[in-house]
Amino acid sequence: MKFSVNQQDLQKSLGYCQGVIEKRSTLPILSNILIEAVNSKLKITATDLDLIFVNEISNIKIFDEGKTTTSSSIMFDIVRKIPSGSQINFENTGESKLQLESNKSLFNLNSINASEFPITDENFNENEFIINSKDLLKLLNKCKFSISNDETRHYLSGIFFHQTQTDDKNFLTAAATDSHRMSISKVRLKNKIEFEPIILPKKAIFQLCSLLEDYDGEVKVSNIKSKIKFELNNSILISKLIDGKFPNYIQVIPRENQKKLEIDLKSFLNSVDRVASVSLDKKDGVKFNLTKDNLDLSVNNTNSGDGKESLSVKFDTDLDISFNSRYLLDIASQLNGDNIEIYLKDTGSPALIKDPADFDSIYVVMPMKG
Repeated sequence: MKFSVNQQDLQKSLGYCQGVIEKRSTLPILSNILIEAVNSKLKITATDLDLIFVNEISNIKIFDEGKTTTSSSIMFDIVRKIPSGSQINFENTGESKLQLESNKSLFNLNSINASEFPITDENFNENEFIINSKDLLKLLNKCKFSISNDETRHYLSGIFFHQTQTDDKNFLTAAATDSHRMSISKVRLKNKIEFEPIILPKKAIFQLCSLLEDYDGEVKVSNIKSKIKFELNNSILISKLIDGKFPNYIQVIPRENQKKLEIDLKSFLNSVDRVASVSLDKKDGVKFNLTKDNLDLSVNNTNSGDGKESLSVKFDTDLDISFNSRYLLDIASQLNGDNIEIYLKDTGSPALIKDPADFDSIYVVMPMKG
């Protein structure tokens, strides 16, 4: 195998691979990437057995076709330090060596035969649909911060995707919760799709986000019983799905929250962030002391001090309630409008948060005691 590739193209591809490969794998081959130079393209594959990432680079020169594997982290570290725009030449020089040469740099990297790399070839054409990359990224970003880190409840450690209908309109709806907060978002589909409900794992979500942030176009989504595949222009991501039943999140959405609190979004974000500065533990609550058209935000920590700030708001009554400041900041940072709307019932009931600029996304936050 012998080929030449642009440094920037290769660095970008290898950068994606770092999010897939486990840093401490018990199987040496899983620390490697599969490199295939064939059919005028360079194909790079990374996997941890649960997640498979494939990226193709077409802007290359192939002198001899072939394939091998080598350390993903070492190769990435070398390539990112080579001057931007340089050409990098690769050649298999022996049974277990891959030579990398660029400018005045020369490296001989250990390699493992490509036949040992675990790859699967499954038919994903049973259920497939097309979604715009920006719509898919929106669903992921609106929900990912609400994913649970509790490994004992694995069914909450991902985003739940399913198809819903409202007034004969079809939507792809996403939901995530850690039992303290919940995010729900949906995007309109052109047609009804054949798509069974799934729970997408956290690692796949963050890898998919990194791909979608650099891509503007269509994404083909196809799934079989235990796996899902996302196809972009020159990348493929295949992930195992979480085996479990997502709870009935609809019944958790508050229905009787009639007390509407309306606040300037930027002012709210900045104020919560400032008063939370005295908190040594981000789990400390920020207290809302609400009177007519006024909100006093306060945080009190016995070890560090206290902070207080007032905001002019739209609100009609008196109410005291406390929330985890981190939860509020996570939600507020995802809103698109000028204001944030928080619907309240009483001191002990969950709050419903809405974005006036996005009627297709809602958030629920449990209050803190005290």
